[in-house]
Amino acid sequence: MQMIKYGILFLILVGSSLIGRFLSKKYVYRLEELEEMQNALNIFKSKIKFTYEPIPEIFDEISRNTNQNIGSIFQTAKEKMNHTTANIAWEQAIQETDTNLKEEDKQTLKTLSKLLGQTDVDGQTSQIEITEKLLEGQIKQAAQEKQKNERLYTRLGTILGLAIVIVLC
Repeated sequence: MQMIKYGILFLILVGSSLIGRFLSKKYVYRLEELEEMQNALNIFKSKIKFTYEPIPEIFDEISRNTNQNIGSIFQTAKEKMNHTTANIAWEQAIQETDTNLKEEDKQTLKTLSKLLGQTDVDGQTSQIEITEKLLEGQIKQAAQEKQKNERLYTRLGTILGLAIVIVLC
C-alpha cells in the first residue's frame, strides 16, 4: 500500500514538472516563430526585388522552406489568393492559422497587407522593410519574456509538485 502511495506522489511531482515545462515552452516557440517569420519576410523581399515572381509562387516556395506554423501562414495566404486579393488573403491567413504568436505579433504582421499586391516592387519592398523593423521590436520583447518566464514556469511547476507531495505525505 505504501508503494502505491509513493508511486502516485512521484507521478504528481513528475506531472506538475512536465506541466511547468510545457507552459514555459510557449515562450521559446513564440521567439522561434518570430525569428522564422523575419527570415521568411527577408526571402519574400529578395524574391520580389530580384525575381519578379508572382506573390502566390513566392508564398508557395516560402511555405515549403519554413517551419510548419510559419509555412502554413504562407500556404493559407497562397490558397486564399485564388478567391480574394493578396492583402485580404494575408490578413485572413495571419488570423486563421494556429501559431504561438500573440495578438500584437499578428497585428504587426498584418501591417504588411497594406500595400501587398497593390503597388510596384519598391512600394512592396518598403512595406516589407517596415514590417521587418516592427518585427525586430517584437523579437526583442519575446526574447526578454522568454528569458524571464521560461525558468519561472519550469521551477514553478516543480515547486508546486513538491508542495503537493509534501502536503499529501
